[in-house]
Amino acid sequence: MNPQFEAMPVSIFEEMSLAAARHGAVNLGQGFPDFGWPEPLLDEAARLLREGSNQYPPSRGLPVLREALAAFYADRQQLALAPEQFVVTSGATEAIAAVLLAALEPGDGAIVIAPAYDAYAPLIRRAGGMVQEVVLRPPSWRIDRDLLAAVVTSATKMLVVNNPHNPTGRVLDAEELAAVVAVAREHDLLIVSDEVWEEVLAPGARFTSLASLAPERTIKIGSAGKIFSLTGWKVGWAAAPRQLADVIARAHQYLTFATPPHLQAAVATGLRHIEWLDAPREGFGSARRRLAEGLEAAGFVLLPSEGTYFQCVDLVASGIALDDRTFADLAVAHAGTAVIPLSPFTEGKPERGLVRLCFAKHDATIDAGIAAMTKARELARAL
Repeated sequence: MNPQFEAMPVSIFEEMSLAAARHGAVNLGQGFPDFGWPEPLLDEAARLLREGSNQYPPSRGLPVLREALAAFYADRQQLALAPEQFVVTSGATEAIAAVLLAALEPGDGAIVIAPAYDAYAPLIRRAGGMVQEVVLRPPSWRIDRDLLAAVVTSATKMLVVNNPHNPTGRVLDAEELAAVVAVAREHDLLIVSDEVWEEVLAPGARFTSLASLAPERTIKIGSAGKIFSLTGWKVGWAAAPRQLADVIARAHQYLTFATPPHLQAAVATGLRHIEWLDAPREGFGSARRRLAEGLEAAGFVLLPSEGTYFQCVDLVASGIALDDRTFADLAVAHAGTAVIPLSPFTEGKPERGLVRLCFAKHDATIDAGIAAMTKARELARAL
């Protein structure tokens, strides 16, 4: 097989979701919710499908959405972003792809903080870049300046940061954000800040955008799918310094060119009604507690979860000697639940005793998942 194809493996999300369907298992793996979207937003999208435009919108995004994004971030995060700084894309992963194609030249290095969302490395390589991995370790998963600085070379061009962090569920604190900014400024690096989970936080967690700390070099990635729990809408965006935003927009032209206009217009309406998120936030908080309490009662040891839809389980501390891939295979095939092993999120020396579960599910789904995880633990401990 062509080595370039081998560098693009089947996503672990696709692999485990297919396994869940094959075995009729509860899917607590892939991070999509089965509740939490605002019904008025669906009504608005349905109206716009009939009454709005269904033809090509501007490649850069509808002006009404870019204006709504600028107002939303000014209100929520006190960011001074102009509508011209936004490029609307078909999902946040496409935004990341457009950024990498726009900013990387062959041979440029891009620092990736692992465990990392599994699209980063293949996209960097397809853009001609080199992946420079910094590996974090549990249970703290902390970034520090020395870790980042140690991998910087004369080829390094950018630093890719995910906050809140998938798959660990961490929210970076002020000291970690300061370390990212310090290394980026010292070595004149771009910061690609994947902030799609910015509105999905545990009670008490506080999020700070890197765009507020280093606006001159930060490209902020966002997602309506995560904000409004409508992952299938695939409406994302990149916000960047103006000159760089123009280059990202040109790269985006040759990917999907444009995103469905009725969904863009609906998202613009949703961003003006942030109160629509109050009930979903309460629901996700309740679901987070329900899963955590059920797993702990079943004997599992959990890592802290501060953001995202995800809860990580420490298999070794839970009395399970299996590695994460073996446990995930056993859980889906013999216990009836799909979970995500964390080792595929690290290329170097991954942790092999952790799995990730999604709690953004109805109570009945969570309860079925807890029962299946209890059975999986019993089976694993009996081996």
